[in-house]
Amino acid sequence: MRTAAGIPPESASLKARPKRSIPGLTLSNSSSKFPARPFQYTHASAQSDEQLVCGPHSLLALASQYGTPLYIYSADQILERLALFQQALLARRHLVCYAVKANSSLAILKLLAAHGAGFDIVSGGELQRVLAAAPEAANRVVFSGVGKTAEEIDLALDANILAFNVESEAELTLLAARAAKRKRKARFALRVNPDVFAETHPYISTGLREHKFGIDIRQARRIYREAAGNRWLAAHGVSVHIGSQIRSAEPFGAAMLRVAALVRQLQRDGIPIQTVDAGGGLGIDYHLGVDNNSSFHPKAKVEEYAAAIELALKGLDVQLLLEPGRFLVAQAGVLLARVLTVKRNGKKTFVVTDAAMNDLIRPALYQAFHEIVPVVPRPGRAAAVDIVGPVCETGDFFARDRKMKPIEPGDLLAILDAGAYGMAQSSNYNTRPRPAEVLLHGDQAALIRRRETIADLLATEL
Repeated sequence: MRTAAGIPPESASLKARPKRSIPGLTLSNSSSKFPARPFQYTHASAQSDEQLVCGPHSLLALASQYGTPLYIYSADQILERLALFQQALLARRHLVCYAVKANSSLAILKLLAAHGAGFDIVSGGELQRVLAAAPEAANRVVFSGVGKTAEEIDLALDANILAFNVESEAELTLLAARAAKRKRKARFALRVNPDVFAETHPYISTGLREHKFGIDIRQARRIYREAAGNRWLAAHGVSVHIGSQIRSAEPFGAAMLRVAALVRQLQRDGIPIQTVDAGGGLGIDYHLGVDNNSSFHPKAKVEEYAAAIELALKGLDVQLLLEPGRFLVAQAGVLLARVLTVKRNGKKTFVVTDAAMNDLIRPALYQAFHEIVPVVPRPGRAAAVDIVGPVCETGDFFARDRKMKPIEPGDLLAILDAGAYGMAQSSNYNTRPRPAEVLLHGDQAALIRRRETIADLLATEL
């Protein structure tokens, strides 16, 4: 456990103390019930400096108790985001299937399942996580992904999941064979490719013909007709997913219009489609901005998204499935890092932390932006610094030429919006144990994953 020199341990909770909003950490012109982030600065006492908190919890105290690097998540924020979708879709039968790949923590899966969520999985391993966390939710699982193995399909058939989102004719043939072997009817939805462009990073765009995902929507009707003759296949729905981190509702509406037209054709053919899976991909704002003028309002974004989908599906009596991931968990999480040293190399200043690219790879992989703030701010003028980790790679960075107030060794930094694709994409590169994870719920703080040890890393090797 590492603590900052000169900073005494404190209680993990700060109750009934004044809080103030800070630029980039709260959302202006939005209901305080649905803030973009659950983190604020507060005065710990009349004698001490302000510090970053999450509700009644001091991040400084949590770092002192659990060490760093440390992932911290707000359960209350996650449940608020889930409720936004559930409320916006009250007029239609629906199921929110959380995209497990965003953050597969067992505690978060259990939390969401207890509040009515289903799950979108992309591997047999993710299915086993869902079954371990909430076995009663198996019939609320949809299985996506372009490379399902026979063993994974068997596991999902035995669990009696809701449906398979099938991505190729070859996969449908394999699904039929495995269902016949186990004498279990397989519910499926073709993941159709609507050829809709979504403005996002090319690595996470999935809705065009040149991508590896899905089946050409022009071929789907023929495939459904052919599958109707197989006693072990049941056409349950139509699925689509056009990409991730999409900030506008327009591409979702355009994709749904094409899906709705296909569903009407299939129903005229006598193929009883019961569900339409709109996929996930609704984006957040990683750039809330120092001027606090962000147009990102979570409740308004969900309502706009739901309205675009409902307009496209008007008149269709189908259940709507959604697969949000990032939108539910990203802004509910931070990665805490301790500053090891501040290194000046010519005109460059490097702030070296104990967190690294193996803990959060998004900046190195996608050149992704994360706002970074001190847990206890220091006074002084801002200057440009690179915030980096200790891994032996030039790509091991969290921010480059970022304007930051003075930072000293021992300080704590909070890397914001790290609840999605942080721990889920972490690794043991450089033989680095992965961080611990803590889940905050009301005034409770629970360790939901202990920090790895070197013994853990070596245990599987012969």
